Amino acid sequence: MAKFMSEQNSVTPSADALAQAATAASKGKGLPPVHKWNPPFCGDLDMRIARDGTWFYQGTPIGRPALVRLFSTILKLEDGKYFLVTPVEKVGITVDDAPFVAVDFRVVGDGQAQRLIFVTNVGDEAEAGASHPLRVERDPETGEPAPYVMIRAELEALIDRKSFYRLVELCDHQEHDGARWFGLWSGGVFFPIIPSEELV
Repeated sequence: MAKFMSEQNSVTPSADALAQAATAASKGKGLPPVHKWNPPFCGDLDMRIARDGTWFYQGTPIGRPALVRLFSTILKLEDGKYFLVTPVEKVGITVDDAPFVAVDFRVVGDGQAQRLIFVTNVGDEAEAGASHPLRVERDPETGEPAPYVMIRAELEALIDRKSFYRLVELCDHQEHDGARWFGLWSGGVFFPIIPSEELV
């Protein structure tokens, strides 16, 4: 179910104008300091991030990876709603699931010292751990797992299927919160995936 990020009032700001403002605000190294920006809300933009990570503008996929990357750097989550934010304006967008997709990861070390570094579809990297937790949601009807990893500033990535299968191969059984779980370690933290009893 799509997460509509504001009152769904159509707005005048165009993607091009927003991109120009984002480019101007993104000078220098690192991500723009969106956490410091609190501009007025300007309404909703006809922009959507699909569950597979594809960005759409006015119903058409955005075909320029550099533009998608630029928009992703000014994405902000506030009170369960997603916005694109510049120093002078804030517009709501729609996100079908998570705003990013984790398309790959690499493993450093093993056992409890293991570190898992995820890469998203827009080029962000995050090492799973206390600051970037993993979680798995289960579909209440099918039981199918949907795994996520926190990337930055409360913005999560849905871990793609091939990566999740690789994660499962790294899992082991551990005691966690008084129960036995099938899960995995990263950054000194054990992340439970599924109760061990369900695998018997």
